[in-house]
Amino acid sequence: CGAPTQSPASTEAGASGRPVRSHPASTLWVMTPQPDMRQIMQQAQKMQQELAKAQEELAGREFEGTSGGGMVKAVVTGNQELVSVSISPDVVDPEDVEMLEDLVVAAIRQALESAGQAASQQFGGMTGGLDLGGILG
Repeated sequence: CGAPTQSPASTEAGASGRPVRSHPASTLWVMTPQPDMRQIMQQAQKMQQELAKAQEELAGREFEGTSGGGMVKAVVTGNQELVSVSISPDVVDPEDVEMLEDLVVAAIRQALESAGQAASQQFGGMTGGLDLGGILG
């Protein structure tokens, strides 16, 4: 709705000589046209289709994270699903399993971060900066 616009009130002299303010008998309302709900629904449906297509494309991509100078490698999908973990035999030390565990976690985190950044880039422009609260994965 647009804000109402009124014509200005006029001022004239009354019987006492003091100015008397007269108000117009009617108020002029200027209304902006209402958006066509059919058009809004079509735009929303188109955006939904574009988002679904982008999600599908992202899900088909793989993202790699490494740690330990490439000794540990993790691969995740765009859906942030872990696909594989590769560990070089050179990094396996039975006396220091904790270090290996840390390297695996670091590689997975890096891969997930890469997938998350790709999703933000892909969907950021489409949603116009809307926070979709984790709807996209």
